[in-house]
Amino acid sequence: MTQKRRQHGASFKFRVALDASKSLKTTSQLSQEYDIHPNQISAWKKQLKEQGPGLFERGGNKAQRKQEKEEAELYEQIGRLKMELEWLKKKATQFD
Repeated sequence: MTQKRRQHGASFKFRVALDASKSLKTTSQLSQEYDIHPNQISAWKKQLKEQGPGLFERGGNKAQRKQEKEEAELYEQIGRLKMELEWLKKKATQFD
């Protein structure tokens, strides 16, 4: 029978990676304590060192991409409105 993959939360991953980076216990001791493969602990430790604690948050990138998309749309709209305003100013001077 096959085993179902376990999914770990961001706080758990962060705690394990932090314990591994402290080097108070060996990776094999941590793997027995948390019941995780040593390679997984090493991978989380490496990610922690490279990207920091916000790394394990789900949807963080999605929210950031959504915000960037909205900002781009707003800047586009501002640009269009500025162009329209300049055009209207130019046309208004012709009628004076």
